[in-house]
Amino acid sequence: MTVPVPATHDPAAQDSSVTRSRATAFAPFTVRIFRILWLASLVSNIGGWMQSVGAQWFLIEGDSSPALVALVQTAAAAPVILLAIPAGVLGELLNRRRVLIATQLVQVGVVAVLVGLTWQDALTPGSLLAATLALGVVSAIQLPAYEAIVPDIVPKPMIADAAALSSTGINLARAVGPALAGLVAAQVGLAAVFALNALSFVFFLIVLVAWRGYRPPPVRAEPFLDASRAGLRYVRHSAIVRKILVRFCLFLLPANALWALLPVVAAGTLGLSAAGYGLLLGALGVGSLLGATVLGKARARLGVNGTVMWGSAAYGAGLILVVVWPTLWVTIPVLLVTGAAWIAVVATVNGTIQAFLPVWVRTRGLSIYQLAFYGPTAVSAVVLGVLADRWGSEAVMVVAGGLTVLLAVSQVIWRLPETQGIGREIVPIPGETIEHLSDEDDAVLVLVHYTVAPTDRAEFVRTMAWVEQARLRTGARAWRLYRDPARDDRLVEAFTVGSWREHLSQHEARTTEYDGDLLDRARALSVGVPTVDHLVVMPRPHHPRHPSNPTDRPPL
Repeated sequence: MTVPVPATHDPAAQDSSVTRSRATAFAPFTVRIFRILWLASLVSNIGGWMQSVGAQWFLIEGDSSPALVALVQTAAAAPVILLAIPAGVLGELLNRRRVLIATQLVQVGVVAVLVGLTWQDALTPGSLLAATLALGVVSAIQLPAYEAIVPDIVPKPMIADAAALSSTGINLARAVGPALAGLVAAQVGLAAVFALNALSFVFFLIVLVAWRGYRPPPVRAEPFLDASRAGLRYVRHSAIVRKILVRFCLFLLPANALWALLPVVAAGTLGLSAAGYGLLLGALGVGSLLGATVLGKARARLGVNGTVMWGSAAYGAGLILVVVWPTLWVTIPVLLVTGAAWIAVVATVNGTIQAFLPVWVRTRGLSIYQLAFYGPTAVSAVVLGVLADRWGSEAVMVVAGGLTVLLAVSQVIWRLPETQGIGREIVPIPGETIEHLSDEDDAVLVLVHYTVAPTDRAEFVRTMAWVEQARLRTGARAWRLYRDPARDDRLVEAFTVGSWREHLSQHEARTTEYDGDLLDRARALSVGVPTVDHLVVMPRPHHPRHPSNPTDRPPL
């Protein structure tokens, strides 16, 4: 069976009936391949949550400490810290569908080993954490490729809603996976829980293999290390991406208390069984689904900052209420609201980042988003587990909830940036032409000569401060602005690029409409057309240590 998909990689070129779809939270489901992949991902995530609940409950039944239970999340998330950047480069340069197929195959193998150990009663906390760590490594490679494939298959206006639906699918899996895990574990045993997870990977694998129509967007070949540095350089010099990710990390550090310590609170404070814990996670998942239905309207009315601010405040309040009012009839409604608040924050950040990143660096940028997501998760799970051992899980959750509320209040002053109206399409560098003059990997020095009237100099210098960031985002390694002491109206922009190949990419594949507008603004302040020089670095001269000819000796 072949899953049909439009013949072009450009989502904007898809059937006009798709692009005219009513702008609702569920509009991406009008794209057939998105529906199919979303369903396959949902099934896979249900299996993943079944395994996560089974792993945590295996440790709880073995009287493991809260720190060891929280370590399950750390083992799953820690590989992202080490592999996020390489995984982003692989997802950028390789066929994303093939990357997903390979990762599904590996995950099936790992879980099959786990099933065998459990079936033979040979599973230990060490082997369980080792398997969780292995799955985390594969997941670290898979996540950026899957996140980046979504903008390849849906029209641009639907990217934010598609990202929200993807996040909702993950949280909806919490509504089904834990409850199903509790039922299966009680009736059949943990081995069956892990086996169902393996089958969920097989289902996703079948869908990916059947999907033959995917055409990845064209990419320029880049050396692996150069591509890695380019992704990091882009995020470093993109103030909007940087601010959003920093705020997201600050939210996740305390917010992760719910996911790390809820099984301990469920078993201790609430006195629930595995099925009861599954019910709590189910409430969170249903709340996420309900939140997704209103997220589009909330984002349109409140903006990015308002949605994240109110979502963070509600989530923090939920952390506190779960502990201070430990009654199941109160906890379930609270977790419904908390699940909606979680999706409001995570899906808004995810969708904003996906829609904002230019296509040439999208997968690498999303890998850094995954680093921002899983890094705090891995770190805070360990810290929260240790603190819970000392002061109790309930106290830690109350403090974490208070910190989350305070961070939300701080957004009244420290606002998240809005991204609407910032041109993200790729355009040629305005007013400059370049030829394929060299295949060498030697560094390139670019000199742009401007003639600026003294009355316009202050405005020109202010504009060039923005131009500097644009050059650095798109590949420049260093940038300076020089003045000619002999002529007050002569200013020279100088920047270096790693190679001629990368400078070609700067011209043809990396400059966005926003960057082009900045360069046009600078050119408009120049009297006459600026001139450009391109210089390739010369190799350093070689001086022998012991020259045989006295004339070869260097001067003293």
